[in-house]
Amino acid sequence: MYILSLTVSPHRDAHRQGICSAAKRKGQVKWPGHIYGTCRQYIYYIVYNLPMREIDTALLTAQIAAAVRQLNIQLPADAVKALAAAEKTETAPQGKSVLQKLRQNAQIARAENIPLCQDTGICIVFAEIGQDIHFQGDFAQAVQQGIADGYQTLRKSIVRDPLFYRVNTADNTPGVIHPEIIPGATLRLRLLAKGGGAENKSALYMLRPTAEKKEIVEKIVETVRRADSAPCPPLILGLGLGGTFDSAPILAKKALLRELGSTHPDPAYAELEKTILEEVNKLNIGPAGYGGQTTALAAHILTGPCHIASLPLAVNIQCHAARHLEIIF
Repeated sequence: MYILSLTVSPHRDAHRQGICSAAKRKGQVKWPGHIYGTCRQYIYYIVYNLPMREIDTALLTAQIAAAVRQLNIQLPADAVKALAAAEKTETAPQGKSVLQKLRQNAQIARAENIPLCQDTGICIVFAEIGQDIHFQGDFAQAVQQGIADGYQTLRKSIVRDPLFYRVNTADNTPGVIHPEIIPGATLRLRLLAKGGGAENKSALYMLRPTAEKKEIVEKIVETVRRADSAPCPPLILGLGLGGTFDSAPILAKKALLRELGSTHPDPAYAELEKTILEEVNKLNIGPAGYGGQTTALAAHILTGPCHIASLPLAVNIQCHAARHLEIIF
């Protein structure tokens, strides 16, 4: 049995009573009725199977700082494998040569402990936070401090204001945090370092709900065609289908976290991903825009429920340096 102490101001007493009554009905709270002092401190005796898990945010900051450095120096194994596979199948001489150089670049970066690319990106953090976790400190502040510490020896690319006061923040913060509360006591952080060139060529379409597979494929192919060589192909395409105007791009970005070479669990979407990749690779943009059949390495779809009148489609383009990493506490 564990004790939760809540401090409630008098004018919120009615709200507190409602919460307590509901909890009592569910057998979650034993209300002893003890009241201490003018601030009305109510003591709840709450029965849990396990205590709250405590995570020190100082540890969180240190882990993120180390991850950010690794993220920019070591190309993930799935990306290395995808580049090697593409090199074997690419028939265009210049395209094959570019793929060889990209793999060599990754090897040099790892061996010499230097960034893969001069654009070290904006740090995106998808945080799955177990509801049974209590942070000893400010979670968001700890994440941002970890990003700042990790980027001390890397290029800083973030400006404070988008239009009138484009002054560099000097520590690559703020990063973007997407929090999600999940059951349990596990903290899962998935990080992306997202370069500006590929991000700038991304797109959002609000399609009619009657749109069919053909129109969706055409929109994606046209987006890549317009992007041409600017996002540094070969690309990974994160595709958010469904949701809303604001959530579809998040689905698209989250889709980039899926392991390269993996197959969508739904056969219908797996087939759609295959069709998209085939059509995109017919564009002959090729590695670094020199021509060839490897314009993209993968197309990953993540879906969400949507309104009956809507069919949002977000295309988030990722360059060949697919820098992603996972931390689990």
